[in-house]
Amino acid sequence: MGEIVLAAKCTHVPTMLMSEQPGPVEGKRQPAIDGHREIARRAKALGADTVVICDTHWVINAGFHINANARFHGLFTSNEFPQFIQDLPYDYQGNPELGDAIAKAACDLGAHTLSHHLDSLELEYGTLVPMRFMAREHEMKVVSIAAWCTVHDHQESRLVGQAIRKAVEESDSKVLLVASGSLSHKIWANKDYAANNGTFTISSEFNRQMDLHVLEMWKAGDHATFLKMLPEYAQYCCGEGAMHDTAMLYGALGWDRYTAQCEVVTPYFPSSGTGQTNVIFPVQ
Repeated sequence: MGEIVLAAKCTHVPTMLMSEQPGPVEGKRQPAIDGHREIARRAKALGADTVVICDTHWVINAGFHINANARFHGLFTSNEFPQFIQDLPYDYQGNPELGDAIAKAACDLGAHTLSHHLDSLELEYGTLVPMRFMAREHEMKVVSIAAWCTVHDHQESRLVGQAIRKAVEESDSKVLLVASGSLSHKIWANKDYAANNGTFTISSEFNRQMDLHVLEMWKAGDHATFLKMLPEYAQYCCGEGAMHDTAMLYGALGWDRYTAQCEVVTPYFPSSGTGQTNVIFPVQ
């Protein structure tokens, strides 16, 4: 019998890659990199063999979709930030049986979901950036789930989260579940970016205060209250992918019955106007 052994909300900012290259960002994202590696170390200690990543950089307009290929390898260049992420090599094994099982479980729950085995279906950087650093500590099979959902509501994504848990528990896999996305996500307007040192600042003080409040709620285990405010938080603070990654995470953890106290492993930091962090959600 399988289980989700650890869960986390993770940043995937491209500046993490730039932090390891010569230039003005060199070294600046080391706490975020260290957070990814710490999450992977803990997942390894708990016996995780697979990471399921809910990726807010994979946009979908109908149904839900899972990249369940047996192997992912190639060179990735971001079509959003080709100056930041270009020719990034990757090579990871997949877990197609688990990906297929998640899709079936989601369909059974009423959330139409397709699982794909296509060499030409690339991973997005919401999956590739965390894997870049986590794989240094622990090699895991990868299943990537689209979580930039444009015509879905959070209750549908909650069902996908429930399907993740059901499929995992009926499998032989031990899983690290990652919600890959920011907190607030109001990127600086292009004309304002340079003037506000955009790489290292937040675009809205209101968003920063809300992000910090949410982190306190998570640390206190007050998830039921957070879920009541999730739709408005995602809307007014421009949550990345409308925070469907977070809805999937909570669906897998028990939604408003989840009461564990979270651990912030990367202190909150602004990036290009957005609010970022790495947070561990212990599995009850």
